[in-house]
Amino acid sequence: MSQTDVRLDDTPGVRGDREATPGSAGRRRERLMVPKADFDSYYGRPVLNEPTWRAADIAGYLFLGGLAGASSTLAAAAELTGRPRLARAAKVGALGALGGSLYALIHDLGRPERFVNMLRVFKVTSPMSVGTWILTAYGPHAGAAAATGVTGLFPGLGRAATVGAGVVGPAVATYTAALICDTAVPVWHEAYREMPFLFAGSAAASAGGLGLLAAPLSEAGPARRAALAGAAVEVAAAARMERRLGPLAEPLKRSGLLRLGEALSLAGALAGATVGRRSRVAAMAAGAALLAGSACTRFGIFQAGMESANDPKHTVQPQRRRLARARAERDLT
Repeated sequence: MSQTDVRLDDTPGVRGDREATPGSAGRRRERLMVPKADFDSYYGRPVLNEPTWRAADIAGYLFLGGLAGASSTLAAAAELTGRPRLARAAKVGALGALGGSLYALIHDLGRPERFVNMLRVFKVTSPMSVGTWILTAYGPHAGAAAATGVTGLFPGLGRAATVGAGVVGPAVATYTAALICDTAVPVWHEAYREMPFLFAGSAAASAGGLGLLAAPLSEAGPARRAALAGAAVEVAAAARMERRLGPLAEPLKRSGLLRLGEALSLAGALAGATVGRRSRVAAMAAGAALLAGSACTRFGIFQAGMESANDPKHTVQPQRRRLARARAERDLT
């Protein structure tokens, strides 16, 4: 059929552009009468409900858990290399950090029995379930190591508990990365590759800082090395994470806490490795900077996650990019 048609009044007429028959000789591109929709959210409201987690509880839990786990590993290294004062300081610091971490977690849960209820099952696909069992295995070892280290009683038992806590320590320091990356919060969810390395580096730097604060210069060698390696891994992981996330990394790049945390960690690690070798005051200042830097990093990660959850574009745009990649891969095949 041509574009010429008969109207109701028996007079010929020409169809408009939108009525042209596809495939006809006079085919034209259909003109869009309505612009293509560019969805953000309903009246700019967040696509996700903001998590009810409080910064003081959850960010504090992330920081203290990392400090506890890495300190236990440092304590085991000090114990096995004949550095008793560094080992004792790290054991006591690990137990104190574990207590603060559990308090923050239970305070956020609202009732202590909720933590106990999670021990009813072991679900390998749930980071919270796995983390609960990790803490349950770690706590008695850390407690026994600290108690025997302070009292000097049962040295054989204390040594075994120290090594046990040191073995479980890396899992305590890093499982929280899997915990937050398993949520729908855009920045955390998309950063699942780098977050464990960032948490591991930050935890090692904080444990090194605690060792520099509490141990004499003659025994602080492992603490200096842990701080230097941890700060390097933390900064490298953060840089890679921001580069890979692209536009989604905006909340991370805008976070003053993250920038401050990186600066304090690097400054503390370098100071501890140089002037901290000769000056007890400089070593203590470096240790304080490392602890503060690790805390700023954890609070900065938490803050960036909350910001990304509140901005609709950080939820919608990654989904669009994934759909575009899937379509491109499908077209190639």
